[in-house]
Amino acid sequence: MRQTLKVQINNGKEYTIDISDNSFAKLNQEIYELTCNQKRLVVISKKVYDLYFQELNFNEDEIFILKDGEKEKNYKNYLKIMKRAIELGLTRRDVMIAVGGGVVGDLTGFAASTYMRGIDFIQIPTTLLSAVDSSVGGKTAIDLNEAKNIIGSFYQPKKVFININFLNTLDKRQYLSGLGEVLKYAFIETSCKYKTPLYLFEFLTLGCEKILQREPLTLIRMIEYCLNLKIAVVSQDEKESGLRKILNFGHTLAHALETITKYKKYTHGEAVVYGMFFIIQYAYDNEYITYSYYRLSMELLEKYGFSPLKNKYPVEKLIEIMKKDKKASSSTLTFIIPDGKKQVTEIQLTQEETAAMF
Repeated sequence: MRQTLKVQINNGKEYTIDISDNSFAKLNQEIYELTCNQKRLVVISKKVYDLYFQELNFNEDEIFILKDGEKEKNYKNYLKIMKRAIELGLTRRDVMIAVGGGVVGDLTGFAASTYMRGIDFIQIPTTLLSAVDSSVGGKTAIDLNEAKNIIGSFYQPKKVFININFLNTLDKRQYLSGLGEVLKYAFIETSCKYKTPLYLFEFLTLGCEKILQREPLTLIRMIEYCLNLKIAVVSQDEKESGLRKILNFGHTLAHALETITKYKKYTHGEAVVYGMFFIIQYAYDNEYITYSYYRLSMELLEKYGFSPLKNKYPVEKLIEIMKKDKKASSSTLTFIIPDGKKQVTEIQLTQEETAAMF
């Protein structure tokens, strides 16, 4: 099965996303046809290299292997990729290809956006999280110890190939991490302003068993739903000046949790789920949502085996990290909060108001 989606940004940029369960031989053929007249630098996750190098038709001399983990999304690896591109003689007519999860995609995309002021960039996400989120929309970045994604650019890929066969070898924790971002879309669907209702909340509720079993057609449909919502948002607001902020539902606390634990304790999706539990509870406590929707929301998250954060962290340190968030202002912190069924809104809270949330 194959689904093709088109992304059309309001500045005239456009590209396609292929979602399929095609063979790796077919994927290789499509990559070759797209890049046959270009030199290539392939940045590939170490896990993906070990599992799939024989299936993927890349030459050893065009590959840069990136160790796994958020901590690898740093300026040292960025500079290594740039140096490798120079060694390969890449020009403005050539291409970088990211094969891996969100770390590989973010880092490679940032390198492509800055090498010779921008060259072609292809995304081949191999995790559920990167398939439904980071591979689409053009956000690229690297981290510093003090803040996640603090250095970056908006740079759209030339093409995205999503092949769900990669998900067969994804471990349970990483798969559930991806479902964290999937669930996010269920809570923001109405606010995404997609042309027709997709009923993702209901789909995730009724299809839980097939989703957890990774049934192929269900996965393709689920990924398609999520990306239709994301495309609806980024096509209207590429650079997060307005509507795109809703995609950060659950992320304000999530990024703080990742940073305070030095990216070693939680996956991104896990942190996002904790952020959603936190802000849904706040929304109910402050009468933004009804009790019935509060219970439905909590039950949906719990249905996939998630639960609220139990660990406690110093509130002052969390707030200090949140103040460095790109969406924060000098005096307030930004949260995306549910204010109705499947819809969210942006609120600004002072540091004192934020501290009172905990």
